[in-house]
Amino acid sequence: MRDALAIVNPAAGGGTCGKEAQGALDSLRNGHMKLKVVETTGPGDATQLAKEAFANGTRHFIAVGGDGTSCEIVNGFMDPSLETGELCTLGFLPFGTGNSYLRDFTQHGTGAALNALKEDRSRPSDVNALHHDGGIFYSLNILSMGFTARVGATTNQRFKRFGELGYVMGVVTTLAGLESDPFAMTVDGVEEEEKALTFLSLNNSQYTGGKMRMAPNASTEDGLCEMIEVGKMGRFRLLQLFPRIFKGAHIHAPEVESRRAKEIVFRGSGPMDVMADGEIIRVVPRKVKVIQHAFRVNI
Repeated sequence: MRDALAIVNPAAGGGTCGKEAQGALDSLRNGHMKLKVVETTGPGDATQLAKEAFANGTRHFIAVGGDGTSCEIVNGFMDPSLETGELCTLGFLPFGTGNSYLRDFTQHGTGAALNALKEDRSRPSDVNALHHDGGIFYSLNILSMGFTARVGATTNQRFKRFGELGYVMGVVTTLAGLESDPFAMTVDGVEEEEKALTFLSLNNSQYTGGKMRMAPNASTEDGLCEMIEVGKMGRFRLLQLFPRIFKGAHIHAPEVESRRAKEIVFRGSGPMDVMADGEIIRVVPRKVKVIQHAFRVNI
């Protein structure tokens, strides 16, 4: 049997994770894994717990919670000097609100994730490494700037308890202050002119906010991120386009450009909010670089 560390975020899923996860953990213990289980008590705990476990030889992790828990664990076991997590394996017991990253692999949630862990099925996954003024942040789902980051901040502050509906409420509320932001970027070595964007989204996986298919052409293992650039537009037009995100049809709008890239360098950027896998961090972004096959996922 494999040894694994299960990191539980009891606050995930509106506080239901701590109660619902116990049965799944017991199922894994029944002849499948030697589990050590630890709980987080606040933001950043999962990163620190994973970092300490990695230093002590742990290479199999299970994220018990949502996208934020998974992201924190990845940031704990990634080694900046090697640009890899030494092919650590990350499994999921998705008891969070959105579980967006996992939707690229299965629409059957906890049952499929539990079976993958029991059968020890895994596949490689990329990460997007955001280099910023304070270090490196590793994203397995989405890095988004501009309007979407402001939506994320509003949702987290006011509507997080409503789950997926809360993100929609955040969009409608944030529309009142809609504005575009200037972005000057060098994409895969080609310097581009500064442009005004409503938002910029850099995606390792397809979904965000639960079921919103932000980047329908994204792949978690091709060594590229899908860039979604939404040009300047008014409130009514953005509200008109918004429903198309659930099917990924927004990328066909004339104001939207979808392309794929390995490395994006930001020129002359100041401090800005970045929505990173559902959480908001305020940083000065320097570049985003895709690290291919940085770890493996049990799915």
